[in-house]
Amino acid sequence: QVHLVESGGGLVQAGGSLRLSCAASGSAFVINAMGWYRQGPGKQRELVARITSDGSTNYAYFVKGRFTISRDGAKNTVYLQMNSLKPEDTAVYYCNADGHYSGAVYGPFGSWGQGTQVTVSS
Repeated sequence: QVHLVESGGGLVQAGGSLRLSCAASGSAFVINAMGWYRQGPGKQRELVARITSDGSTNYAYFVKGRFTISRDGAKNTVYLQMNSLKPEDTAVYYCNADGHYSGAVYGPFGSWGQGTQVTVSS
C-alpha cells in the first residue's frame, strides 16, 4: 500500500496564507501524479490542483492565481501554497496520488490521505 499523510491545515483570516504538505510512503511504487482535492460543508469533493511526474499542472478556476502546487519527486511529497485565502476556501483538503507498483507486485494504485481542515474566517 501507499500511505499519504497531510499537514499544514489550520485557521487563518481572509487574505492570509497556508502551506499544505503531503508525503507518500511505501515500497516499490512509482507515482504518476499527486494532487489536492477539497470538500466543503454540504458540497461534493472537487479538484483543487494536480501535478504530474513531468511537472505539468492543473488548477481549478476558483484558485487560479492564488494557489500554487509543487512537488519534490525525491521525497514523494507534494505541496500546496495557498495565498489570498477566502472564506469560501473553507473545507477539508485531501491529498491523493496515483501510479503503479514496480516491485514483485505489478498493477496500478490510487491512494487518499485522511484530510486536513482549512478554515478561513471573515
